[in-house]
Amino acid sequence: MLLLDITVVNTALPDIQEDLDASFTDLQWVIDAYTLTLAAFTLSAGSLADRLGRRRVFAWGLAIFTVASLGCALAPSADALNIARAFQGVGGAVMFAVSLALIAQEFHGRELGTATGIYGATIGGAVAIGPLVGGALTDGLGWESIFYLNVPIGIAAVWLTLTRVRESRDPQARGVDWVGTVTFSGSLLCLVLALLRGNSEGWESTNIVLLLAGAAVLFAAFVVAQMRVREPMLPLALFRIPSFTGVQLGAFAIAGSQFALFLYITLYLQNVLGLSPLEAGLAYLPITLTSFFVAPISGQLIARVQPRFLIGGGLALAGLGLILMSGVEEGDEWTTLLGGFLLGGVGIGLLNPPTAAVAVQVVERAQSGMAAGINNTFRQVGIAVGIAAYGALFLNRAESEIAERLPGADAHGLSEAVSSGALPSGPEPVVAAAREGFFAGFNEILLIGGGLALAGAVAALLLVRPQDIREDAEPALAAAA
Repeated sequence: MLLLDITVVNTALPDIQEDLDASFTDLQWVIDAYTLTLAAFTLSAGSLADRLGRRRVFAWGLAIFTVASLGCALAPSADALNIARAFQGVGGAVMFAVSLALIAQEFHGRELGTATGIYGATIGGAVAIGPLVGGALTDGLGWESIFYLNVPIGIAAVWLTLTRVRESRDPQARGVDWVGTVTFSGSLLCLVLALLRGNSEGWESTNIVLLLAGAAVLFAAFVVAQMRVREPMLPLALFRIPSFTGVQLGAFAIAGSQFALFLYITLYLQNVLGLSPLEAGLAYLPITLTSFFVAPISGQLIARVQPRFLIGGGLALAGLGLILMSGVEEGDEWTTLLGGFLLGGVGIGLLNPPTAAVAVQVVERAQSGMAAGINNTFRQVGIAVGIAAYGALFLNRAESEIAERLPGADAHGLSEAVSSGALPSGPEPVVAAAREGFFAGFNEILLIGGGLALAGAVAALLLVRPQDIREDAEPALAAAA
């Protein structure tokens, strides 16, 4: 459910825009409202579960996620949908944080390796079929069905959790770092708000300047709090380990490039090329299926190839794939993206297993749960900030292109319209300028995303070192793979 609610939603966005009369910014919030709360609460949710009981907190997380899914399906407006998506993210954060801990308490040795392998395969499968499921449901039953689907599954999962899962706690659990949670989430929210509103309100406007200043102040307060509290949600000392820093940068880079750009690729496929949700889901199969089949191979290679080469190589391929996709022009078909999709799929499949593995292998065993949570948090932050930043860059470039072609026209309104699927009607020069604005912005953010992935590849190659990995971690990794 967690992964589907990221990948499924992409193919439903144009239908959501039409039914709820959503703006381009509203569409960005459909993804960001979910990923922001997911990123903000994952680490705190793990600490809360250790103190109050993992089964109890997991069941509450499932319940929140299920009720929020129903709220999404029934939402009468874009604002109501995005509020419900934020609550989905809170429930999702609990599920992300606690699910692996529940598996670890039930299985040991080789059985644990098998169980975590099944867990990973489930995640990979969800990513692989997500766009296709989303397209089929949206085409056949409407976009609401992608959220209704979670309700019976969520109810069944709550029942199974309460009747089949043992309760467990950590008698030495650390306290919840509420100061860190508030400052971290507040900083993220201010930054994303500024990025989403900057083009419409003006980057030098009072509101935007205050939001950016608030993001900086709250982040500084977060760092200070992490240095002073006894049990921080993000122990900064871990970043003294080069490999730990390298995998976090790699996780941020792949999420902030390839995954954040899926929103804009979907808008291109459906709003510009006119593909149906199902056809867009089929178009995504080259990247999702390739990553699904490459990931197990990468898992087997970890014992033979240094992880930095797998992570760095995967990021490099993903970056080259995005660069290959840029250069889209009027008259191109979706197959123009095929080469980039294939390279990106190989890259994602290659880097995901070693990124997750190294994140927990370079810290003490007792800190592995926290390390996994930090890695997931960096991924979600990458998606949330990436979507907002690309939106700002995209609209700015599109407006410049339209203003150059149609002096005196409402460049901002035209760029918003073509981005959200409401292609303007009227004289051919207006329609042509709006579409060219879309292509200009789309190609630019693909290039920037490719550059981010390549920068992540360099960071991984330089920072991820074999000597940082615990010696006792390799057998466990081989079993899990």
